Amino acid sequence: LERTTTTYDLILFALPDSLTLVSGQSALRLESYLFTREAMHSAAAHLSPGGSFAMYNYYREDWLLDRLAGTLQEVYGHAPCLNANSFDAGKFIGNFSVLMDSKDAGALVCPQTWHSAARVVPTPATDDHPFVYLRTRTIPGLYLLVLGLVLLASVVLVRVAGGPFGAMRSYWDLFFMGVAFLLLETKNVVQFALLFGTTWFVNALVFGGILLTVLAAVETAKRVRVRRVWMLWAGLAAAIGVAWLVPADSLLSLTLMPRFIAGVALAFAPVYLANLIFAERFRSVGDSTVAFGANLLGAMVGGVVEYLSLLIGYRSLLLVAAGIYALAFVFGRRHLTPAAA
Repeated sequence: LERTTTTYDLILFALPDSLTLVSGQSALRLESYLFTREAMHSAAAHLSPGGSFAMYNYYREDWLLDRLAGTLQEVYGHAPCLNANSFDAGKFIGNFSVLMDSKDAGALVCPQTWHSAARVVPTPATDDHPFVYLRTRTIPGLYLLVLGLVLLASVVLVRVAGGPFGAMRSYWDLFFMGVAFLLLETKNVVQFALLFGTTWFVNALVFGGILLTVLAAVETAKRVRVRRVWMLWAGLAAAIGVAWLVPADSLLSLTLMPRFIAGVALAFAPVYLANLIFAERFRSVGDSTVAFGANLLGAMVGGVVEYLSLLIGYRSLLLVAAGIYALAFVFGRRHLTPAAA
């Protein structure tokens, strides 16, 4: 839809592959970006005069049906048609519902019009917050419990393998680098899911790309000694700033190869520069095991912090990452001079 000017009499979203409700579910799924406000606007823009949009599935919760119907109402300016049946030929088939709308309200003859019985209709999902199956902006209690246990186990294991935490106090900058790096990684996975689809292949490309970027930074650091490390920090700030200013969905209108090149540049430039900074800093550590332990513990904390996206959306994770890199800069500023290297 983003790359065609063709218009259609009917656009139908029918039984997307993994549409099923799991209580508290918030992870990205195959259809996460299919039901956002932006996706619905894109479909509406490609309807012919008098054309109609329809979607149907087995919506197991009323609030989920309300969210999708409310999104259509916001996009088309009026409530959608609703055809909801729990029985077919006397046989129970679940909460099967069809939602249909058109820019021309007179083009449809509705068996009934959607009207929510709830006082508050869940807000539409967006490309920045594509959690269709998360009813409100919250972190589910089960997530908090599991994340707490993972973080506790990480602290114990890092203490056993990395040495006493007191020895890590001189490596606060490496700790914060670990936190921020995981946030960049999360943002990259999400950005590529939007640009190329939520599939295992796309995720493999992202993680492979991150590993190759880290390797490229290590090889660069082996061959080139950066004397003015502050320039790398300035470059990192600029790269994160550009990634913030260029919304990922603005690349969807590009053809495949330009979209891939632009997506890679936006996603991996901050990763490359962050790893150059890490490599330069790691040259001067007194105890590599303790230093790496601090960085690894930071990465585990970053894996927990990334769940803030359920509250603030993915784009804002860049601001959080920028703030944490600022802390890393402050704590590591004494290592910016050539004499300390």
